[in-house]
Amino acid sequence: MPMLPLRVPVFGDNAFHRSMAASMLGSPLDALVVPPVAVLATEEEVRRAFSDQQLQTYFQPKFNLLTGDVCSVEALARWHHPFKGVLPPSVFLPVIEQCGWMDDLLFFQLDQGLRLQRQALNQGFSLNVAFNLQAAQLANAELAGRIKTMLCVHELPGSGLTFELTETGLIEAPSTSLENLVRLRMMGCDLSIDDFGAGFSSLQRLCQLPFNEIKLDAEFVRGLKQEPRCRAVISSTLALGQALGMTVVIEGIETEEERQVLLQLGCTQGQGYLCARPMMAADLLNWLELQSMAALS
Repeated sequence: MPMLPLRVPVFGDNAFHRSMAASMLGSPLDALVVPPVAVLATEEEVRRAFSDQQLQTYFQPKFNLLTGDVCSVEALARWHHPFKGVLPPSVFLPVIEQCGWMDDLLFFQLDQGLRLQRQALNQGFSLNVAFNLQAAQLANAELAGRIKTMLCVHELPGSGLTFELTETGLIEAPSTSLENLVRLRMMGCDLSIDDFGAGFSSLQRLCQLPFNEIKLDAEFVRGLKQEPRCRAVISSTLALGQALGMTVVIEGIETEEERQVLLQLGCTQGQGYLCARPMMAADLLNWLELQSMAALS
């Protein structure tokens, strides 16, 4: 089946609000996720979470802020603890990093994301799925090859994937990392520089590496009302993205007021709780059906 863009044929603010209303009618979002806690899980607990398949992948949509169209979804890790409920990454991700299990998590999520893509295609939806990737993982010379193998197993194209990398660690990226980035782009994958502005950016490095998307850190949206400089940073990043031919996605949109300001500044793509919270694959597929029905009503 050819990959067709997921479009909701509606326009304007009313269209956006109908799209958001449909999202509220969907399956449960991640409201059960408990707030981050100070105490990290132990290595043995996280090892057991892997072996008992307690780690699950949630998916949060990215939206066209004007129309409500779904641009893609981002894969996020959650821990379904048997006694503590649904735990956020802050509880277990530092342990996974310390133990060198990030690739295990990545390929577990990649498998679930590709399964979701296949199910969505069977229902008539085309989904680009984004995965978080650490700069250190790019040093693995086998990374791009393993991703290509998984795409072949699922019989899906690389153009359906986006890999989001934080700018931290990219400043001094070794040649192996650059080779992996180039190979991913040659496979058709999109590359996004995540949390842009949260670390020490290197604009020269941004030009040298084959990124085609910028995700601006949510901190700038939170400061829109109180800090004029946040508005200036957002405007400048949008202009930078346009000059470089890169898509700009704004993270952390939680209010209608923020959406309206971002639209005035020229932003067209965003992500945040105003649009949709992360949800599991089955819930996302049900939610997409509701979105489609709402657009036709």
